[in-house]
Amino acid sequence: MKIVLVVVAHPDDAEIAMGMRLLWYTLNGFRVRVHCLTTGAPGPDGTPVRQEECLAAGALLGVHDYTFSSIPDTNFAEHRGRIRADLLDVFHQTRPDIVYTHFPRDQHDDHSTTAQETTSLALREARNLTYFRSPYSDGFEPNEFFVGTQELLDIKVRALKCFASQSQLDMDVFRKVAEVTHRQHMHHRVIKRFQQEPNYAELFTIARQVEVVDRLMEWQKERTSQ
Repeated sequence: MKIVLVVVAHPDDAEIAMGMRLLWYTLNGFRVRVHCLTTGAPGPDGTPVRQEECLAAGALLGVHDYTFSSIPDTNFAEHRGRIRADLLDVFHQTRPDIVYTHFPRDQHDDHSTTAQETTSLALREARNLTYFRSPYSDGFEPNEFFVGTQELLDIKVRALKCFASQSQLDMDVFRKVAEVTHRQHMHHRVIKRFQQEPNYAELFTIARQVEVVDRLMEWQKERTSQ
């Protein structure tokens, strides 16, 4: 079973950026872990509201492991040592095949710090590293387009609705963005080849992709031994 690790700064970052992709992975036999570096601010009664929202959303998307660090929200740059130590433990526990994180150029300092620290470890500990697009990505140019279905989008929207504490999550906006976001990067002649129903996309930039062709080598050995 291949393992996907998604490292994010805040609750809801993974669901906003790649909720459809997460669900596709879990439906197709991948083991998915999301690690969030902060649990967000507690609710008025002191309970970890956003952490609970993450777990509810993760359950809808089939996430196997949803884990958290306790880095102070909006103050990541001053806690790089803790972030690095926590992520090193996460990588050693998970041993991921594929890693996703924020695009390094981002208007939110927590996002860019998360991307930098995750990239440093992923390039040593995993074969494949991909950046997802978030609302604050700066200069993002995708080279991977995940075009999902209406069913995948509907479940993503249900997952986002779990974040009831985040009033800025407008579902109508997210649906429209998912429908049109790829059109500024892809020629209309390519889009015409898609299925006729509405197409919903999530955008990514592959930083590194390693393919190891073990089976072909075995096949060649069989031929040469005949």
